[in-house]
Amino acid sequence: MLEGILLGLSTAFSITNILMVIGGCLIGTFIGMLPGLGPMSIIAIMIPVAISLGDPSAALILLAGVYYGAIFGGSTSSILLNAPGVAGTVATSFDGYPMARQGKAGKALTIAAIASFCGGTIGAILLMIFAPTLSSVALLFHSAEYFALMVVGLSAIAAFAGSGQVAKALMMTILGLMMATVGEGALFNMPRFTMGLMDLQSGFGFITLAMAMFALPEALYLVLDPKRSAQGEDNSGEIKDLRITPKEAKSIAPVIGRQSLQGFFIGVLPGAGATIASFLGYAVERNIAKKEEQEEFGKGSIKGLAAPETANNAACTGSFVPLLTLGIPGSGTTAILLGALIALNVTPGPRLMVDEPQIFWSVIISMYLGNLILLILNLPLIPYIAKILSVPRNYLIPFILFFTLMGAYIGQNNATELLLLVGFGICATILRFADFPLAPLLIGFILGRMLEDNFARAMQLSDGIGFILDRPMTLGLLIIAALLVLLPSYRARRARLRQAGVADGD
Repeated sequence: MLEGILLGLSTAFSITNILMVIGGCLIGTFIGMLPGLGPMSIIAIMIPVAISLGDPSAALILLAGVYYGAIFGGSTSSILLNAPGVAGTVATSFDGYPMARQGKAGKALTIAAIASFCGGTIGAILLMIFAPTLSSVALLFHSAEYFALMVVGLSAIAAFAGSGQVAKALMMTILGLMMATVGEGALFNMPRFTMGLMDLQSGFGFITLAMAMFALPEALYLVLDPKRSAQGEDNSGEIKDLRITPKEAKSIAPVIGRQSLQGFFIGVLPGAGATIASFLGYAVERNIAKKEEQEEFGKGSIKGLAAPETANNAACTGSFVPLLTLGIPGSGTTAILLGALIALNVTPGPRLMVDEPQIFWSVIISMYLGNLILLILNLPLIPYIAKILSVPRNYLIPFILFFTLMGAYIGQNNATELLLLVGFGICATILRFADFPLAPLLIGFILGRMLEDNFARAMQLSDGIGFILDRPMTLGLLIIAALLVLLPSYRARRARLRQAGVADGD
């Protein structure tokens, strides 16, 4: 390992590769700030540029910088405009945007930057130490375990419901699961619920749905409510309160530590990725928080902001474990990176560390450097980035609508997505007026397709549902899911009994 680290340092700190890291981080951060574009689009566009470099190490360092730079920068539009830049930053908007509405945009961006830096850096350290071992652990996960992991994600849905909204959250989750069934099914390559429309054969686009749930309703709110301004309570347009107090730092430090570990290990699992890591991170932190802190989630909680930002960056780093050590892409983005590696005549897999150690170790070392560069680039720019909130409503509404429509169209390259965006956006606005939480719908939609695919494969391999009892890891994950469902009820019952005891004592 020591020889590999020294080789990685000598490769990553060459002038060319340092420029590749800086260029990738800048491009990724900018693209991540634009709603709907995301790292997949820009990486696909930049593959010819990377191949033209000729050096596989430099090419992969550039593309990796774009990847985690986009995840890093995607929080900006989530916090300022409630328009997630990439899928992995949807959960960031749950508490980041309310903080911006309260005049704490600068503090929210600072917390997001620090949490992202810590998650990415700790993830890079874990990647360096555990990559060979974790590659064998990832191989233990099969369809049955992935099915159980999706059930764990769905069982944490109460974390996205406010007080007294569990029934509404459950309804929205079921609606999201139903929407995930549109398109070709897992068992048969036959279209379902497409109403004869060819454009729906592959189902609804995630970016379209995410924009419809968050960005478009926000633009409509600005139109429908004249008293609602982009600055929230602070209408001066001046960006204040950039610093984090020692008390706040002490509060989010354990969150960053836990979610760096959890996010990294979720990222290691092929097919999980930064999006699921961010949602699970948010759910876990809300479930283990004290009762008074739980009430703050969704209203501007610093823990609710730090958790997904840490988890998604750690998962982004963790996703390189299956890519580099097994040759298995952990997400759509890493699938494109795998294609780039193959185009560069590099074969990722267990032999990569032996045959091409300079590539393996230089990418890991570049992640340290990249996260430091991202922090240095973003922190000084926070006062200027946050001034988006002082843009007059007349300019802000067209700005949100333009990037929302452009993001939905580019995501699928299909004009039908624009009609779906408007239709879903109007429905989402009505649901917001009726006080229905929209995050559970998106969670159900994300997990629904993966849940069905893995359940179908596990059923085929086991000729029934016997796989639940035959595989101890699957059973263990399902028990965890059951505990996540029962724990809130148990805590609520204890609180009621405690209050009843106090009342009797009085």
